[in-house]
Amino acid sequence: MTSSLLPFLWFLAILCLIPLALWLLKRTPLGGGAAAGQMRTVAMLPLSPNQRIVTVEVGQGDDRRWLVLGVTGAQISTLHVMPPQPESAPAAHALPFAEQLKARMRGNSGGSDAS
Repeated sequence: MTSSLLPFLWFLAILCLIPLALWLLKRTPLGGGAAAGQMRTVAMLPLSPNQRIVTVEVGQGDDRRWLVLGVTGAQISTLHVMPPQPESAPAAHALPFAEQLKARMRGNSGGSDAS
């Protein structure tokens, strides 16, 4: 009995996997969702588990704009709109915070920054 039931179970499993595969394909670059190039995430800063600040680039050519958005579980708010900024590679001197603090404590043990 189990040998005649096995092909039927495989058929049901494949039928259940088709919607899952289509759902995953829609949400990946392979599905063409990112092919339009009209919008991309530039940066994201998590503030809490369900709050973050996101910078998104929208438009093409001279119509490109960066939107700074406040994102919560209930809403998305535009905080600022600005022209696209030149993107640079991460600075070679960018150190983790702990190393920057150690360097400052060694260099300026008692003074404030005069920049």
